[in-house]
Amino acid sequence: VQLQASGGGLVPAGRSLRLSCAASGRTFGTYVVGWFRQAPGKEREFVAAISNSGDTTNYADFAKGRFTVSRDNAMSTVYLEMNSLKLEDTALYFCAARYGMEPRGRRDDYNYWGQGTQVTVSS
Repeated sequence: VQLQASGGGLVPAGRSLRLSCAASGRTFGTYVVGWFRQAPGKEREFVAAISNSGDTTNYADFAKGRFTVSRDNAMSTVYLEMNSLKLEDTALYFCAARYGMEPRGRRDDYNYWGQGTQVTVSS
């Protein structure tokens, strides 16, 4: 599966942004999709993930209550809605996929990665 992340940009703190991850291939519904982010000088960290069917999600603590992950299998797309953005949310955001059902948060569990989309939150 090939992934293409989009939707990043420059946004003031406190505002919202929605990222999209479009996938190729007709078996999209068999893949778990996760979002990760990497800030300059930091390790890539888990943000959120959604099961192949969309009925189970998993969030990093910092994302709970502010971010929502969802998917539209008919459109082969996963979304990350980010609300109440903070300066520390500034990072390069990646989507990734793994074959299976469980929305794990370990980076090494994901086999397929898209290029990142930059999110910059300004004060």
